[in-house]
Formats: sequence, structure tokens, C-alpha cells
Amino acid sequence: MTLARVSGMLTAGFPFWLVLGCAWAWLQPGAWIWFKPWIETALGVVMLGMGLTLRFADFAAVLRDPKRIALGVFAQFAIMPLLGWGLAKAFHLETGLALGLILVGCCPGGTVSNVICHLARANVPLSVLLTMTSTLAAVFATPCLTSWLAGAWMPVDAWALFKSMLIVVLLPLVLGITVNTVLEKMSSARKLRGGIDALGPLVSALVVVAIVGCIVALNRNAIAGSVGILFLSVFLLHLFGFLLGYGLAKLTGCGESLCRTISIEVGMQNSGLGAALATRHFPTIALAPVPAAISAVFHSIIGSALAAWWRRRPTGD
Repeated sequence: MTLARVSGMLTAGFPFWLVLGCAWAWLQPGAWIWFKPWIETALGVVMLGMGLTLRFADFAAVLRDPKRIALGVFAQFAIMPLLGWGLAKAFHLETGLALGLILVGCCPGGTVSNVICHLARANVPLSVLLTMTSTLAAVFATPCLTSWLAGAWMPVDAWALFKSMLIVVLLPLVLGITVNTVLEKMSSARKLRGGIDALGPLVSALVVVAIVGCIVALNRNAIAGSVGILFLSVFLLHLFGFLLGYGLAKLTGCGESLCRTISIEVGMQNSGLGAALATRHFPTIALAPVPAAISAVFHSIIGSALAAWWRRRPTGD
């Protein structure tokens, strides 16, 4: 069995590893809280890993198919932020939960969505391009949308968020793309690139588990005190995200494969980014990072369930 196949099988089990990590962090928080100083660095590693799977030539693919890319990015930053804001209002969430829920909604799509798209017989190349494009757009969109929508609960420093996005998202992503582009031109680096392609998604998945587990461990008591409304609001955020993403694509005349892709891209957020931003910029608000941690669990479970359902049904495209 090849390294790529083993890595792919382990990565496909991401929801299981995530739930297992959260359970361990809940029962033994001391085994996880040491990771707190490394959360931002770990997120940078995830972004670097994403970049190492891309090339500058991939941007040409975006330009060749602008309508579908634009539809996916629009759905990402229209549906999820407004859902987060609407649910926070509807449930009268306290400041920390409202801020965290809106921040998760304003984040770009998560890298695990590419794995879920593969399992769901969706359009994986388009999923990768949508994740890349929404991540780049998030450098500006996430700070602006968070400041606008969460401003009703507390002031949000959009400029500070923007600087964090540059350091934690844009720089590692561009570095990874640059390195991969250079390696592609070196025939001697073929094995190295193969190893990166095989192990990159698995490393990213494990890093996200570490981030989420640390957040759960750090906020165990706060989670226990808000478990009902917290779980319900985060679950509905992602459930409606998947449904509305699919519905918008269907309304605009997209085929089944594209509908599944946009549904998954909209419903699955970069929860690790949300947790890292909340931890750094709202350190005095205990519950702010918690929706991001719970989000990672719920969107992985819902996405995996949809993938299992769709995998047994051909797209017909």
C-alpha cells in the first residue's frame, strides 16, 4: 500500500480523529492546554501546507472559469456571515458566543472540504480552487465582515484582524505556492513533491485536531455552562450553510456535481482560523473561540454524512 493511499485513508477519518481529540481534551485538559502558544504558528503551517499543493499556474484556472469561482466565493461570504449574525440575533446569544459564531461564519472554506468533495463525488479541482480563492479573499473579507456584523455586540478592530490575516494566512500561503512552483521545475524534486502531496492533507488535519482540542481544553467549564444553545446555534449554522449553498447553486442552473461542491465549500469553514483569531484578538472573552472549536466537529460530521449519502448516488453530469 502506497504512502499516498495510507495518508488518504487516515485523512478521510478526520471526523473520527476530531471527535476523539475533543473527547480526550475534555477528559484530560492538561494534556492539551500546552498547545495554546502554538495555535497561530500551527495555523500558519496549515496555510503553508495548502500553498504547497498549489502553483501560480492555478490562478490561470480561476481566470478561465470566473463565473463558477465567483458564485462559490459569493455564496461563501454572503450565506455564512449572515447566517452567523442571524442566529446570534435569533437566540439572543451572549457577547462571546455571538462574536465567535459570526467570526466562524466570516472565515473562508476549510481545507478538509477538498477531502469531503472527493468522497462525495463532487468536483475536487474546483473545490481546491474555491478554497484557495476564498482564502485569499478572506484576507480582506473576514476582518471587514466581522467588524460590520459583530459590531452590535462589541467593537472589533478590523485593522488588527487584517494584519493577522496577512501574517497567518497570506504569507504562508504565498510562500507555499512559491516553493511548490520552484520544485515543480526541478526534476530531482519529484519524490519530494510526491511526499508533500501525500502527507500534506494529513498533517493539516492533525494540526486542526490539535487546535480544536486545545480550545476545548482551555474552555471546558465555559462550554459546560453553555452547551445547549452553543451546540444548537453552531449545528444550525453549518446545516443551513450546506443546504443554502446547494440551493443557491441549483437555482443558478448548476449541475449536480457543482451543487455538491458549492454546498460543501459553503458549509465547511476554516474553523482553525476562527479559533486562532478569536484567541489572539479577544483574549478576555472566554467563549469567543469556543464556537470555532465546536464548528470544526459539526461541519466535519455533517459533511461526512452528506458525502456518504452522495457517494452512493451518481451525479448524472
